[in-house]
Amino acid sequence: MLLSTTSIVDGRPVSRYLGVVTGEAIIGANIFRDMFAAVRDVVGGRSGTYEKALNEAREVAMGEMQKRAEALGANAVIGIDIDYEVLGQNNGMLMVAVSGTAVVC
Repeated sequence: MLLSTTSIVDGRPVSRYLGVVTGEAIIGANIFRDMFAAVRDVVGGRSGTYEKALNEAREVAMGEMQKRAEALGANAVIGIDIDYEVLGQNNGMLMVAVSGTAVVC
């Protein structure tokens, strides 16, 4: 399946628009991640633990969106938008939401 943030893909004209598809994933930050991230804030550097969790959440959300597109008979999703939000008590959770247009190219 072709996944693209653009609304047009060179050489692949859209023959049918099937509708908007979405995918979501919510991850919680646990105390150990928070502790190591706090250390990184003090000494500098990147938080590999958070980056890995964020990447996993994005992959889950994209996978859900792709499955929904496939269920509609799509072979591509175009115009994909990826959003990140913090939520929950004390902003302890991160939500990754993706949406795009399921199409047949």
